[in-house]
Amino acid sequence: MTLDTFLPLLFWLLMGVAMLAYVALDGYDLGVGMLLPLARTDTHKDHMVASIGPFWDANETWLVMGVGLLLIAFPKAHGVILGALYLPVAVMLMGLILRGVAFDFRVKAQAQHKPLWNFAFFAGSLITSLAQGWMLGRFVTGLAETPPAYAFSAWVMLALPAAYVLLGACWLILRTEGALQQRAVAWAKAAWPGLVLALALVSVATPLVSDTVRERWFSMPNLLALLPIPLATGLALVALRGLLNSHRVAGPQGKLCWMPMLLALCVLVLGGFGLAFSLYPYVVLDRYTMWEVASATESLKFIAVGALLVLPTIAGYTVFVYRVFGGKTTELRYG
Repeated sequence: MTLDTFLPLLFWLLMGVAMLAYVALDGYDLGVGMLLPLARTDTHKDHMVASIGPFWDANETWLVMGVGLLLIAFPKAHGVILGALYLPVAVMLMGLILRGVAFDFRVKAQAQHKPLWNFAFFAGSLITSLAQGWMLGRFVTGLAETPPAYAFSAWVMLALPAAYVLLGACWLILRTEGALQQRAVAWAKAAWPGLVLALALVSVATPLVSDTVRERWFSMPNLLALLPIPLATGLALVALRGLLNSHRVAGPQGKLCWMPMLLALCVLVLGGFGLAFSLYPYVVLDRYTMWEVASATESLKFIAVGALLVLPTIAGYTVFVYRVFGGKTTELRYG
């Protein structure tokens, strides 16, 4: 394999890893934000926000990394994708800004204003999640402008927040104790059927809106080779639902409080693998392959040095933060 072939593939994979890391990490804190109105007391709301406090801002670094790699490695595709998704990207950024402002202001605001900032944090989380779902649906359909493609995007727009809510509930099971942890188990149980239905309908609809995906998944021998992905996803979902009924997840004997989060992340990662296989070798499905829109090989050589230094740094920092601030959530405090 020559550098002309290898470097675009490397950047395609790095971009995919960065975006998957963003969805997995920022997904749970968006889910916590959407669950905030369901908390019964201000103390519970404070603990929910405190559970994501050390992590949520750093999680968004992966989004910057993914979009940055798209820009520098595949500039033509970047222009096409961002041009088609300009409005939902703007909506997503407004949601992220609203979340960031609300996160700080809700703690410093006077008591009568705190519900307003709680709602702003919820609204920012919901707006961001819906915008990301719409963009994902449009991306999977190759930015097609047909009624079935728009209908598919609308469904993914609803499905992604359902996944985030389940991730958020599983995160709270891991990070909280007592009554709030029990509430998180109930939220996870309530979110589970919606996620299963959303995944099932998306899995059925995707081959219907894309001939490429249908051929990729349902031709032999690909069908047999790829069968472990949906089977493993189904097993992880069933195991997650069964585990939510166990006394070992929550309460004094909750030694397995980490397991729901792990299973939920497994479902997400398996979905990412399936999406990557569906898209390969395209950057924009059915329009541009990675080799057609890649930057010059000389440019990619230079960029690769920086990317291979920055990516491990971000990964190392992420691991460090999760190790330092691991364990159960304590009282929310600002210096």
